Amino acid sequence: MSIILTKEMLQMKEMIGHFVEREVDPLAMQIEEEDAIPQHLVEQAKTLGLFGISIPEQYGGIGLNAVGKATVLEQLGRTHNGFVSLISAHTGIGSTGLVKLASEHLKAKYLPDMAAGTKIGAFALSEPGAGSDATNLSTTAEKKGDCWVMNGTKHFITNGPIADVYTVFALTDRSKGAKGGITAFLVERGFPGLIVGKKDKKMGLRGSYTSQVIFENCIIPEENVIGEVGMGYISALTILGEGRVGLAARAVGSCGKLIELSAKYAKERIQFGKPIAGNQAIQWMLADMATETEAARALTMMAAQKIDEGKKVIKEASMAKLFASDVFNRVADKAVQIHGGMGYMAEYPVERFYRDARITKIYEGTNEIQRLIIARNVLQEC
Repeated sequence: MSIILTKEMLQMKEMIGHFVEREVDPLAMQIEEEDAIPQHLVEQAKTLGLFGISIPEQYGGIGLNAVGKATVLEQLGRTHNGFVSLISAHTGIGSTGLVKLASEHLKAKYLPDMAAGTKIGAFALSEPGAGSDATNLSTTAEKKGDCWVMNGTKHFITNGPIADVYTVFALTDRSKGAKGGITAFLVERGFPGLIVGKKDKKMGLRGSYTSQVIFENCIIPEENVIGEVGMGYISALTILGEGRVGLAARAVGSCGKLIELSAKYAKERIQFGKPIAGNQAIQWMLADMATETEAARALTMMAAQKIDEGKKVIKEASMAKLFASDVFNRVADKAVQIHGGMGYMAEYPVERFYRDARITKIYEGTNEIQRLIIARNVLQEC
């Protein structure tokens, strides 16, 4: 596999790297303490075009391919994960459905504002009774005249409290279920009957908000169906597949940052009269961290390249998400260990990365579900 970035992509990578290091990192502790992302950082992200990286140029976005997007998300993954989640949930699963599957009318109506970051997107699939089992939806949508009427509750929706548009999946034919009975809809925040729940209190990802999104006889215009009626489950798999590659890229970026922080600390921390970097135990941890991170990067970029080649990547996307998130958690654990007691202190960034890493094994499909997907594909291929 050979990944060659264009000159423009290399320049963008460098620009975002500088933005992360000079603008976001210095405010990471403030984001943690206030559980809020400073608005001026959001405005800077808009100016850099970060909210439009996956939206085609004709709608005001940058229109990066999957490799380019993975490159950007890896750079963003090096900083505060709550800040990154706001952007990646919007540019990934929050907008992919519109870009890939929506009618030209819906694209023209919503994508320019989403590319500019003036409208934030969210993806609403999970329910209290339908998390890993995404086929077991209880949210329904019934056709009435030229509208659909939706009822149900979604939960753990990233960007839920702040989103302007939601890609929502509902049961439209109970007898067919996932095989032709689930439909995707684009639902605006202002549609009658849409209620946003209170913000969830989470272990990590401060500044990134999740909540329930409730539909009580919510009225949705017929034109706001995304893709074909009944094909929503297939649409969800398509959207989640690309989202998982983006999540893997973010995890790789976080690993890279943790390795740098750990190596720097190991060279500065003196014990028994010498830097702990001279201890074989520390060196072996750094070696494992670096090796697994490079493997995760290669797997992630391979999946991204296959997306750009138009190939089916359900298995490869699950592999990338599974491996990169597991590596992120192992790297974060070793980073805390290298830092010792200081790694447990909130003023050190490794403590924050350690908490933020844990959710990556759960959202956008638990790692247990990823293993099932991979195994099923292997069994079909052999």
